[in-house]
Amino acid sequence: MYKVIKAFADLHDNNHNYQVGDVFPRAGVSVKDERVAELAGSDNKQETPLIESIDVNPVEETEKVEKKPRKRASKKVAGEAPAE
Repeated sequence: MYKVIKAFADLHDNNHNYQVGDVFPRAGVSVKDERVAELAGSDNKQETPLIESIDVNPVEETEKVEKKPRKRASKKVAGEAPAE
């Protein structure tokens, strides 16, 4: 998955406009690896990277689980009264 880092019109997708922060490619569009390399590098009409790879962990995205803090076991010292 890629994120747009500089706005551009995709000449290979009916001039679809991508804004900074958009996901590339948009839903329903498949893109060849060569096109991704072109847009991620400087071998494009703007001569600068337009997209960058983002790591997405599907488990983290779909299962945002709250972690409960663990209870600490109290240490008992011989001859010491329990804490209240």
